[in-house]
Order: sequence, then structure tokens, then C-alpha cells
Amino acid sequence: MPSISMDTAHSLGKDEAVRRLQQKFSAVRATLGRQVNDLHEEWADGILSFGFKAVGMKVDGTVTVEDDAVKLAAKVPLAAMMFKGKIEQRIREELGDLLA
Repeated sequence: MPSISMDTAHSLGKDEAVRRLQQKFSAVRATLGRQVNDLHEEWADGILSFGFKAVGMKVDGTVTVEDDAVKLAAKVPLAAMMFKGKIEQRIREELGDLLA
């Protein structure tokens, strides 16, 4: 399965970055609840394991929060790869705003 990975630097410290990401994930869940199915999240030691289905396509991944960076790794369906650039751009913008 194809993948998307990216790193985003921040200067918030691990605890604050985790707090902000947890709040963001809750807001996304509330906003996209009808468009996304089988949404799950599990936090352990600054690592978020997540998964969901959107438009019948399954996405799984992790977000690893470090003291000075957030690392995303996700497996996406081949059909989503034609939108890879837009997906990455949107994630970078969201993370950039969130971690500023």
C-alpha cells in the first residue's frame, strides 16, 4: 500500500504539541463525523495510532510527537495517490498552523 510521510518542526515541547494534536483530532472527529467511518485513535507515549475510512478507502497511520518535531506516517489506498500533493499540502498547512 502506498504511503505518505512527513516531518514538521516545532518549538512547543512534546507535551504541548501532544495537547494541541489531541484537541485538533477531537475537533476533526466532530466536524467530519458523517464523512468518515471507523475512526479510531490511540495515544501512547506521544504516539498517535489512527485509522479511518473515507469514501470507502481505508487509511492507517501514526503521528509521533518529539520535543521538536511531529512525524506523520500513513498508509493510503492507491486511488488516493493521485491526490498525494494536495493531501500533503493540506496536512502541512494544518500542522503548521497548529504547531506555530
